[in-house]
Amino acid sequence: MSTPSSLYRRTAVGLALVALVATGCSTKNSGDNAGGTSGDDASTGTSTGPVTLKDGSKVKLALVPGGAHPYFQPWKTTAAQDKTEFKLADATFNETGEWDQGKQNNVLNSLAAQGYNAFGIFGVSPTDINSTFEDLKAKGFAVGSLASCPAGDTNSADFCLSTDVEAAAYKAAKAAIEAMGGEGGLVHLTGNNVDSNTQRRIAGVRKAIAETNGKVTELSVITDIDEDLQTAQKAVADLLASKGKDIKGIVTTAYNPAVAAADGVASSKLPIKVVAIDDDAKILAGIKSGGVAATVAQNPVGQAYVGGWLLALLGSKQCTMKTPGVTVDSGSFIVTKANVDSYDTERKAKTVELQKEFAAQLSCQ
Repeated sequence: MSTPSSLYRRTAVGLALVALVATGCSTKNSGDNAGGTSGDDASTGTSTGPVTLKDGSKVKLALVPGGAHPYFQPWKTTAAQDKTEFKLADATFNETGEWDQGKQNNVLNSLAAQGYNAFGIFGVSPTDINSTFEDLKAKGFAVGSLASCPAGDTNSADFCLSTDVEAAAYKAAKAAIEAMGGEGGLVHLTGNNVDSNTQRRIAGVRKAIAETNGKVTELSVITDIDEDLQTAQKAVADLLASKGKDIKGIVTTAYNPAVAAADGVASSKLPIKVVAIDDDAKILAGIKSGGVAATVAQNPVGQAYVGGWLLALLGSKQCTMKTPGVTVDSGSFIVTKANVDSYDTERKAKTVELQKEFAAQLSCQ
């Protein structure tokens, strides 16, 4: 997903995502157990995953994005599910960091003072968040990096569960190129230029373009337009006014530009193929109507559900990571008209796989 300063604040359009994405991971019961038989070893499965949490009564879970953004709204719903399903002492969702690392650190310190001891965090600053993770770990807390990993090769949290953003951008660009008929000018709309994840997305799109051997050209990469919907709308309007006739496709790897591009191209009636990111209600409606060629959905519910389960196991001291700091891709899913009504089944299956993948990396009592 988009990272800190490239995330947009809550809008009426964005909030429509909650109803759509909150179903991305349903609570399993004993009848649809995906892991096998009950037990506490990492090789067995139960109604709450392949490792049973023995006692969550002392675990207080906090899911903390860097600020308000519709992508994270399913975390709020899933935090409540985590509390009930894993019988935790408490679970909260706090989005008051205002996309400022210092303010997010204050939020985390305040939560720690209130007794929270397991933290799933989307860090505001990928380059600085490791120091925050280290401070929390030094106090004995369980810490997971969710939806974004720290910049560089080191993750000081217990684990990172995030979309492989370069792979997702590559998938999106491949879908755009296919929709374009394999040739023409492609524009890439994305987030904050200085964000390491934005650079990974740019690399993913360029990899797909390079594979066309010159048949597709990158007309431009427009960054820093995901702060809010209005900023993205203006950028898209300016783009279509200046280069609209030269553009055959637009690939968007940030949330706001996706909605703005879908609306802008529809209004302009230009024959431009749009491939979006995430499953906002307008994007899904555009796919069904044919106005949007495809989108790449992510797995925010899976991040919050599997992340909450894993943090509860770590926070209760029942389990430890065999390899601290391991990174796992939470999944990305191409959505077209052919599977717009069924893609969530694939996403749910991925969430079950994530629990099994993490279970293999745990040492449990």
